Amino acid sequence: MKKIGSFTARGSIRGGTTERITLFDGRFDTGYVITKFVVVVSDPDNSSMDCYGMIGTTNDMGTTWKLEQQTQLGWASMYNSGNATGPTAQPFSLVDRDNLVIEDLYIYGETHSDGLLLNYYIEMDRYEFNDWKGALTMVRNRSQA
Repeated sequence: MKKIGSFTARGSIRGGTTERITLFDGRFDTGYVITKFVVVVSDPDNSSMDCYGMIGTTNDMGTTWKLEQQTQLGWASMYNSGNATGPTAQPFSLVDRDNLVIEDLYIYGETHSDGLLLNYYIEMDRYEFNDWKGALTMVRNRSQA
């Protein structure tokens, strides 16, 4: 695989929802390796604003962390005690080091109360490779392997 660039995706989503991050360029010989995934509360001095999220390759990956599920690639959370100096604990973040995304990425986020906003930040590297690797990865990302 040949690295051809680095990218970030960042934004916010409403708790209790899944959103799509469009990556697919119609080619099967390029894809992305997720290197970092973080969720951050939208209101750092709100004591009840804890959040968690996950990223994956399908929009039906569920609402709970299942590390054995092939379609889930990254998991993150943040605890917030709510004071003017910000969160009291470091965010938790884990990304499967063996990931490769050919098509789109999906993010699910949840807060203590559905509908509140949480922020996300994703770093990824773009690679070029053989068509056959892309085809095999697409099957794996749909949990068909």
